[in-house]
Amino acid sequence: MTPKGSFNDNQPGARSLRPLPGLARHKRSKFRRLFRYIHIRFIRLRSHPKVIARGLAAGVFAGSYPLFGLQMLIAVAIAATIRGNKIIAAAGTWISNPLTYAPIYAFNYQVGRRILGQSATTSLSNRSPQEWMSIGFDITLALMVGSTVVGLILSIISYYGCLRWAYHVKSNRING
Repeated sequence: MTPKGSFNDNQPGARSLRPLPGLARHKRSKFRRLFRYIHIRFIRLRSHPKVIARGLAAGVFAGSYPLFGLQMLIAVAIAATIRGNKIIAAAGTWISNPLTYAPIYAFNYQVGRRILGQSATTSLSNRSPQEWMSIGFDITLALMVGSTVVGLILSIISYYGCLRWAYHVKSNRING
């Protein structure tokens, strides 16, 4: 007999703390359904493939920048300017998410640093406030230059990849 107030797994109606056997499978099926839903929504878009591809390119470009609250707004503004699909542009910013922030921005910083010819080693100890501000400006400049270059390259790749896929989907819809 267990003391009052304690919890015993063998009691009737007690819940075990072990994960349910089908829980991982259930999560996978939820993600699979979500991706299938997004794929079907993409297929049902009535926009021209070039409009869809321009929207994705705008979103990928904006998603390359470390402007966390503004990426979707920038992507939609770019898509409106270049006559791209605004919904796809907003979705294209998802290339930067909590799982990819660190690698993307570290890579962008390294690209910008190399383009600007900045040194690889910077000691941060024993610096004056003016030197700290200068270092902060150099880091920000390198990150923004790198984000622009990487964003341009990724947006070109995503444009042509999405254009090819959108034409393929459109031809399958017509022929199938």
